Amino acid sequence: MKATIGCGVLVAALVWGAASRAEEIKIAVVGPMTGSLAVIGEQQKRGADLAIQAINAAGGVAGNKLVLDVEDDVCDPKQAVSVANRIVGNQIKLVAGHACSGSSIPASAVYADAGVLMMTPASSNPKLTDEAADKGWTTIMRLYGRDDTQGKYIGPWIAKNYKDKKIVILHDKSAYGKGLADAVKANMNAAGVQEALYDGINPGEKDYTAEVSKLKALGAEFVYFGGYHAEAGLILRQSADQGFKFQLMMGDSIATPDFWAISGPAGEGTMFTFPSDPRARPSAKAVVDQFKATGYDPEGFTLFSYAVVQALAEGYKRAGKLDGPAIAKALRAGGPVETVLGPVEFDEKGDLKNNAYDINIWHAGKYAKMQ
Repeated sequence: MKATIGCGVLVAALVWGAASRAEEIKIAVVGPMTGSLAVIGEQQKRGADLAIQAINAAGGVAGNKLVLDVEDDVCDPKQAVSVANRIVGNQIKLVAGHACSGSSIPASAVYADAGVLMMTPASSNPKLTDEAADKGWTTIMRLYGRDDTQGKYIGPWIAKNYKDKKIVILHDKSAYGKGLADAVKANMNAAGVQEALYDGINPGEKDYTAEVSKLKALGAEFVYFGGYHAEAGLILRQSADQGFKFQLMMGDSIATPDFWAISGPAGEGTMFTFPSDPRARPSAKAVVDQFKATGYDPEGFTLFSYAVVQALAEGYKRAGKLDGPAIAKALRAGGPVETVLGPVEFDEKGDLKNNAYDINIWHAGKYAKMQ
């Protein structure tokens, strides 16, 4: 009888010991959860949340449960730094974010100094990882394409297809918008085509009729705009009010129904570049079906956010410890990581290798790859 009790106590102690050794690993998802770009934050949050659910349902990472911590930076640089300091103060070691380059770049210094691994699913300005590499910051990574890669793809395309048109390049003065516009401009110019106007607008305005009148007086036929969906939608709608039509092309920020909600029919025919649709990849089918079963279409950055969580979890598993530099090293050196996007790899700067883009076009309130 005593032996039986002793064995029971021993088993209970072992179970308790194993439970006590298991950790809750927090992953902070940081993006614009409020404000004019909240749709992007919602995509980030949904992608990360479902990924964490799936990983935990499969037993977690080395028996440890992942926990989501959602933080709002409103895509504001100062708020981003404040959020980063709070994350560091809370001893969170893994960050899936930020979304906007203007937030990721200043926040990266805080994370690098604390050895926190930040992997963005959306920030595309090359400065983020270029500066990190120059300063020896190994914990700043990107699971998304760079503006210079996108510029090399679309700049020559514009030069080839619109060389006889009056081209205007606009940007919203943000790290993302201006960085992308500059990359497109440089590559278009290198292909032998010059723009008639290069100009910046003030984001967040409600009235762009003065800018529209300027474009109209110039006779603009093709406008490339580096910026976000809210300003683009207003410019198109206010152009339509003046009876003025031009071909608008943008980057990845208008992969959201919020664009059409603002532009209305004036958005018809708007083109934009985006990484080859992750929803169409075989590796994403089960997850896409799971999202759609809840009535949600995982467009935009949703699946990139899902993949970031998968990569962070795999890096933690490979490193065998919750240490930012060790996880970053394991991800760079450990070969492909299987994700909802398929296998992904990172270069020495922490950038995603082998990016491919599609040109998409808006039609009747929806967008699809241009044939």
